[in-house]
Amino acid sequence: MSVVKCFKYSALALAMSLSLTGCFLEGDDGEPGAIGTQGELGNPGTDGSDGINGQNANASISISLSLVGRIQLNPSDPEGAAEIVQFHPASNTIYSINSAADEPTIEIIDASSLTSEALTNPLSSENLTSTALVLPTVQDGIILAGPTSVAVSGDWMAVAVPAKDKATNGLVLFYNGINTTSPIFVKAVEVGNLPDMVTFTPDASKVLTANEGEPSGDYNIDPEGSISVINIANDMPSDTSTTISFSDYNGKQAELEAKGMHFPNPSGRTINGTLITTTVAQDLEPEYITTTNEVAYVTLQENNGLAIIDLTDNSVKVIGLGFKDWSSYQIDGMEDGTVSFGQYEDLYGMYMPDTIASYQWKDAHFLLTANEGDAREYFFDTLNANGEQDQDLCDAAGGQDFDQVDGCLSFTEETQARRLNYELGSNLDTIAGDDPRDFDFTAYPLGRLTVTEELGDSDNDGKYEALYAYGARSFTIWDSNGLVVFDSGDDFERITASIHGNTFNNNNDKNEGDSRSANKGPEPEALTVGQVGDKTYAFIGLERMGGIFVYDVTNPYATKFVDYVINRGLTEGGNIEGDSGPEGMTFVDATNSPTGNALVIIGNEVSGTVSVWQITEN
Repeated sequence: MSVVKCFKYSALALAMSLSLTGCFLEGDDGEPGAIGTQGELGNPGTDGSDGINGQNANASISISLSLVGRIQLNPSDPEGAAEIVQFHPASNTIYSINSAADEPTIEIIDASSLTSEALTNPLSSENLTSTALVLPTVQDGIILAGPTSVAVSGDWMAVAVPAKDKATNGLVLFYNGINTTSPIFVKAVEVGNLPDMVTFTPDASKVLTANEGEPSGDYNIDPEGSISVINIANDMPSDTSTTISFSDYNGKQAELEAKGMHFPNPSGRTINGTLITTTVAQDLEPEYITTTNEVAYVTLQENNGLAIIDLTDNSVKVIGLGFKDWSSYQIDGMEDGTVSFGQYEDLYGMYMPDTIASYQWKDAHFLLTANEGDAREYFFDTLNANGEQDQDLCDAAGGQDFDQVDGCLSFTEETQARRLNYELGSNLDTIAGDDPRDFDFTAYPLGRLTVTEELGDSDNDGKYEALYAYGARSFTIWDSNGLVVFDSGDDFERITASIHGNTFNNNNDKNEGDSRSANKGPEPEALTVGQVGDKTYAFIGLERMGGIFVYDVTNPYATKFVDYVINRGLTEGGNIEGDSGPEGMTFVDATNSPTGNALVIIGNEVSGTVSVWQITEN
């Protein structure tokens, strides 16, 4: 089995395409021979045909992005203050979840005064103002947690709010009159467990929620994941919802795994006195929705799958997304403070998308996903008489591991590649190592890479033949059948490494370059799509770096990289400046924009900022 070693690249060299096609052992060179005499000149050959015209070196990219609006929410403690954002065109208002406020809050941000003028000091300037809409903490007898998602359509706003109790269903809160600074609460509608995303269908006839149904820390409570549908008739939401279950797939886990899905859970173990028997419906955790009037597409992130809901009869189809083969792409899986790319056989990525969006080309629907990746990790308390976490109590409760701060680990599937076993002398033994005490990370480029221990040992002999990492460090375009049309490959890492050098693969809460390479790299999470002029563009936000990639996806089969922008200071060891942790995005068409040009509005979770980028055609 062939192995391709990793290489250290300078920022300049990364701009060039490099591939290694083979490795050969050669003997020592002999002494140079004498230079021979020059032969006679041959007759001139005939002129060759004209070559094709080269590209205009002065040609500009098709669009330009400039930061024209910005506000930091909760300045004293901003992290978590800006996540999901929505835009109400009739009033030029941005709505943003504020999870860092003392009370659960939706921020109402006035964008009516926005102009086309770029901010002069984008890392710190603010030109927007907000008013807080405080949400109820108890509704219909249910004690509520903070909001997870917000959606607007017409004069309605829908807010998804889970219950604090893991066993209790969540609610969607409906507000009307959102063209004012004081929206009016109308009703609450019960949906499934842990609604994590809410959206309207394009015709505003339905509201949908993706209900994750996450387990409790000890897995003793594990609600089913589901999709809820609330009908809207005569401009009024129904008092009840229809919740769509995945229970028809119970007993079909092996069939779904064969199609490229993933089901990591502690089923079969006894934890905290309860035998865990996780069904497929319990294991599936809907994450994000994009919808037409007839069909909804839902990411099943932790399961590496996609659910397709026929809204005419609420039937469900679940498909696996398969795995990305990294052998054809460059990846940095080693945190050594430098850019250390390599191509590796036997390494795969689980797409595990977070955000999903959709658009049409030739009357067919295409899906776009930001392939973030996500591992499961759940802790619960095992407290002694002094109120301290106790390892003996954790062991007695059947914990998988113990942490003095987090408590008793009930389940995780993630590990470092060096902690797995491989056939001696195999490819993976060479590039991932076998965890000796004096482990040399530089000698084993994938040794610290975070992978799942649930996949890769196909014959169950305890020795792994393949590694499966979290996420694909890319965005993907899929057709409506779930087939890959385009994947951005290694663009995100190669381009950010070329631009930022050793500060690429930074974290979102600390300026430390190359600190995410061994985990999920840039972690694309936020995504939106929209039309500017006669072209359709995808905008993808990197949760860790904070930058935004732009692609022309007008023809999904001829997708092109367009631009990359970032508004974040990356001084090594310095404070976080600018916008960090893009969590949610929304696109505003030029016809609905206060500036007259298209906008992309971003909720940046870590910096607690809402940023507005204007898009102009060149």
